Amino acid sequence: MKLPPDPFNLADYVLAKAAAQPEKIALATLGPSRADRWSYARLADAVARAGGGLRRAGLAPGDRLMLRMGNSAAFPIAFLGAIRVGIVPMPTPAALTAPEITRLAHSLPPQAVLAEPGIALPDIASPVLGVDLLDGPESALERTHADDLAYVVFTSGTSGRPKPVAHAHRAIWARRMMWRDWYDLRSDDRLMHTGAFNWTYTLGTGLLDPWAAGATALVPAEGTDPAMLGLLAKRHDATILAGAPGIFRKLLARELPALPKLRHALSAGEALPPSIRTRWHAATGTDIHEALGMSECSTFLSGAPTRPAPEGCIGFAQTGRRLAVLDEGAAVIADDTQGRLAIHQSDPGLTLGYLDRDGRPDLPLTGDWFVTGDLVTRRADGAYTYHGRADDILTAGGFRIAPSEIEAAFDGVAEVNDCAALVIRPNPETTILALAYCGAASESYLQQHATHHLAPHKRPRAWLRLDGLPRGANGKLNRRALRDLLETPNDQA
Repeated sequence: MKLPPDPFNLADYVLAKAAAQPEKIALATLGPSRADRWSYARLADAVARAGGGLRRAGLAPGDRLMLRMGNSAAFPIAFLGAIRVGIVPMPTPAALTAPEITRLAHSLPPQAVLAEPGIALPDIASPVLGVDLLDGPESALERTHADDLAYVVFTSGTSGRPKPVAHAHRAIWARRMMWRDWYDLRSDDRLMHTGAFNWTYTLGTGLLDPWAAGATALVPAEGTDPAMLGLLAKRHDATILAGAPGIFRKLLARELPALPKLRHALSAGEALPPSIRTRWHAATGTDIHEALGMSECSTFLSGAPTRPAPEGCIGFAQTGRRLAVLDEGAAVIADDTQGRLAIHQSDPGLTLGYLDRDGRPDLPLTGDWFVTGDLVTRRADGAYTYHGRADDILTAGGFRIAPSEIEAAFDGVAEVNDCAALVIRPNPETTILALAYCGAASESYLQQHATHHLAPHKRPRAWLRLDGLPRGANGKLNRRALRDLLETPNDQA
């Protein structure tokens, strides 16, 4: 795709539309009785003053600022304010405990921590700053370049230790590839994202992209009951609704109000069960378009209103992306053959690399490719089928099986509300496939269903009924936490 202009500052780019439409609503934080509204002019002014406040507090360009903030407008204001003046924000999930956030902080020590009250802080020597300093003097825009470090996010860490991922200012420019090939984003859209502000999916899809396009971002206030989301979408005329699959599952568990302004919905974070897409269309008359992405490159495969994904596929490579499917020897393989998805190093949205404790980036490449952990098959028409994460692959009886293959067989089954496949060890010498599930289905019924819908080597041999599966605040299944839960002895549970 066309490269961004030089110099280029992510925060300046995101709020460029403020000059032409100062009174238009950029952000509305939706509560049960009222909305906190921010015009483009008010938002741009707050970002400029946040940058000034951070500089006045002694932070300098290049300094790292860990954000410990909740679901309020102060979070994106601090994020953009820091970037505006060359400070590098490090957003983190507010739900992390003190030991968890301390581990993150030790992996990449920040020069300071910006915190709202009531959120766990890291046990480090860096000073803790209050959000009141964001009301500072207006700051001058730092002259930055497209390849300069802009911000740091952390990988989810659900299958291991989180890594600090460095992103350049150009990462926001690369997101333009999603506007047509996933969102179909327009300046008159009112995009409602159901996730927390500090989730990278919400930050990008729910806030930064709508503002860069001149649209309106709608985000439910912290603590909003999921049962209220449909009503809020209707009340505030949402035209696009975005979230994780778990959110759509919760919405469909209740009677949805009519959503006459809704054009379509967006799903990411984990694979979307086909039954949810089908039920959503029946309930709303609109489609859910799915995307595959990662902390290192945001999304790159998606379906869109302009090019829906074929049945059974996740979508197509977004225009401008250069992708390949590689075998275990890192060679590009033919269509209709499963392999690892890889992104070419020239992609403008690709991370600068993983940072060490001293802030030095390392981008692991195989030849010209950044190889992901995603297993896919590319069809001749360019559509991709997703087979799950390589590190989630289950091995039992000599077979390697993607958990999504088993879970898909139980998608939509009566009295199975949620499920996840995994391997368990009934004794030190044996591993067997199991299905953890929520619902009233009997073991005999599940066994019979598996017999008719799964090959013998894919049929679970153990059925584990749970009250709920461990999912994050945004509805994403935490497979590591599920394994830990089931491996905990009963007398310690």
